This record gives sequence, structure tokens and C-alpha cells, in this order.
Amino acid sequence: MSARPLSRPSALRAAGVASCLAVAALAPDARAQDLSTSQVERGRYLATVANCVGCHTDIKNHGAPWAGGREMETPFGPILTPNITFDTDTGIGTWTREDFWLALHEGRRADGAHLYPAMPYPYFTLMPRQDVDAIYDYLRTLPVVRNDVTPEEELPLPLQIRTAVLGWKILHFDAGEFTPDPNQSEEWNLGRYLVDGPAHCGACHTGKALTGGDDPDEYLRGGVLENWHAPNIRGGTGGGLQHWTAEEIVAFLATGRNAHTGAMTRMGEVVTLSTQYMREEDLSAIALYLKSLDDRLPDQGDTPDTAVMERGAAIYFDNCAACHASNGEGVPHIFARLAGSNKVRSDDPTTVIRIILEGTQAVATDHWPGPLGMPAYHWKLTDEQIADLVTYMRNSWGNSAGPVAAGAVADLREALSEDWAANPE
Repeated sequence: MSARPLSRPSALRAAGVASCLAVAALAPDARAQDLSTSQVERGRYLATVANCVGCHTDIKNHGAPWAGGREMETPFGPILTPNITFDTDTGIGTWTREDFWLALHEGRRADGAHLYPAMPYPYFTLMPRQDVDAIYDYLRTLPVVRNDVTPEEELPLPLQIRTAVLGWKILHFDAGEFTPDPNQSEEWNLGRYLVDGPAHCGACHTGKALTGGDDPDEYLRGGVLENWHAPNIRGGTGGGLQHWTAEEIVAFLATGRNAHTGAMTRMGEVVTLSTQYMREEDLSAIALYLKSLDDRLPDQGDTPDTAVMERGAAIYFDNCAACHASNGEGVPHIFARLAGSNKVRSDDPTTVIRIILEGTQAVATDHWPGPLGMPAYHWKLTDEQIADLVTYMRNSWGNSAGPVAAGAVADLREALSEDWAANPE
């Protein structure tokens, strides 16, 4: 794949030209640093890798970029993202570089209050000071927006009291910069830095403990977020991406599609706002690192009943085979491949059930400007039929995963029904 030119400037989809690690040293004089175009461009690129604008923009309500107000679901309730433009009253206009560094490195606001871990500082702490300073310098160049947001206003008590976060930090947070593994290549270390640091992949793709922090035993093995299950993205033997080549991982991140699937929902947002603008060498490093991660064998669960498989097969051929093919192979770059799919084979079938219930759309990117959609079936298929269908897909074409109960479909249908009523289209 040849290097892609930068696309036209956009406040929501900006990317610079500097690599995350291969950059010149900062100018020692602060004034020279302020005026350095390369420093600002480096910060632009790093902010794009971290997808800062995706969280700090109320996209659903067409809010101003970077001005916060987006509602983020957490295990403990919704939290609103703050304004990170340099407005002095409602943003970070009074913050110094040291304040910004402490926010990303230690999870503290300029006034010393603990930040909620919805802000992924457990990942950003790995970023060296020069990377954090570059992001700060870039943010200073953005249009100032007045937007007063109180992040914790929708959280239940006592979580609105920020000192409660200290207990969470004691359990789950250790500040410290990234340390390369001397036994691995420079490219592997770059990939690990990007995955575990600015790109904060584990925020979605790592399972959480009951207290909301990352479970080390579930590293990149998939996690639940906002009634979705982000899939296993380990790429070695037994991993969710074991059937993907490194080149296919790069293609997915760079274009939003590959021969297996297309990016949708939250991952689609990550691709459109972040990864499609990353340098090819950085995406290749991510792919190399993910492909190095082997995984344990998945829990196969109970063998599905023969009658369930027969009913599921009939439903599949009536509703799905025209696009996804009778053998589950789909159509490369158009209709997702179900055979070997990390979503279909996942221990948690939430995402597949949800896609069948409410449909989905693969996002449009610069490389693939035409979006692709799948219709909703919540109006057509019962809970029992969807359970049979998903069970069939999870145990066909070489897939092997536990059966799905109708109750799981009913629970998710109920959880989503409020959104459907509010957005009937």
C-alpha cells in the first residue's frame, strides 16, 4: 500500500506529518517552541492518533469540535466530556503545559482534583512529556469555544465527589512512561506504544474488572461498552484476528474495510476521525504488535441442539445468505465474512445480536466514500429466531462457540427499545 496524501483540512479529521516517536527534539526555548510549525503539526498528529476530538465533541447533537459535552457511558453512569478548547472560563485556557502534563500523566486537573477514568489517562500516562507538550501546543491553535460543561452532573452520588476516584486509582492506576522491551524490535515497540498509549485500544477492547478498571487477564480479549461488545483483537494463534494478515489489519485501519469486514459504530468513528489519517508505518507497527499476541483457546460452551441448528440454518438461508453467502464467506470489502469472524465467535455474542436487531452501517472513509448498510430485523424476527440464527452462525463454517439463549436477545432488545422509540428511522 502506498503512502496516502493528507486529505483536505478539517477540524474534526486533522492529521499531521510527524511520526509518534521519530521526531526532532523540542526547542529548548519556550518561545521558539510556541512558534514551531513542526511542533504544532506533531501535536496535531498525536491528537489524531488519540482521537481526542471524537470524545471531546458532542457529535450526536452537532456540537462544536473540541468543546466537550458528549455523553459517555461508564459502568457507574454517564459522564459528560469537558471542553478542551482554550476558553479561559469554560475550557483549559488557564492551564499551563505542566497542568496538561499532569492531567494526561497523573489524571489530575489543574486545580488538583482527580479526573474520572472515562478520560483514558491510564493509557496516556505512557506518553513521554514531549508528546504531551506537542498536543498542548496544537490545542492552543484551535478556535476558542465557550461551552460550560460539568462532567459529573449526571453521575449518581457519591461518585460526583471526585475524591472517590482516588480509591479507583489505588486499585487500577500506575503512572509511568512507556518502557521499550529490549528483546523486541523497534517496530514492535512502536506498535505496543501506540496500542497501549495514545491509541488506547484497551479502553474498549480489554475486559473490565467489577470496579471498572482493566482486567490484566483480559488484555485485548474484548470488552463491553454501551451495549456493544468490542471484539478480541489479538492477532496470534487463537486470537480474534488470527485469520487476518498484518496487511489486512492495516487496510482496515487505513480505509475502514478489508476482505473480512467494514468498520461500524464506535470503531467506525475511530477509523473516520483517527486511524485513516495515521502514517502507514505506524499502522504497520500496530499490526505487527497485534499479530504477536497469541491467545488461549475460547470457551466452547455446550454443544448446540440439532433442532436449534436446523431452525437457525433455515432462518439464515431465508434472510442472510443472499449477502453473506451460503458458506458464510460474504463478499470481500462489501458484505462481512461470518466464517472465522471475531464478532461471531466471541465469548460474548452481544454485538452480533445487536447488529441483527437494529442493523448497522459501515462508515464512509476517504478510500471507501460509499457507505454500506445492513437492515434491522427486530421487526421481523422473534427473540427465539434470532437466538437460533446466532447459534447457527457461531457453530458453522469452522466457527465454534456457545449457543445463545432467547433471554439474552430479549434483554438486549429491551435495553435498546428506548433508543428505537426516540429514533424510529
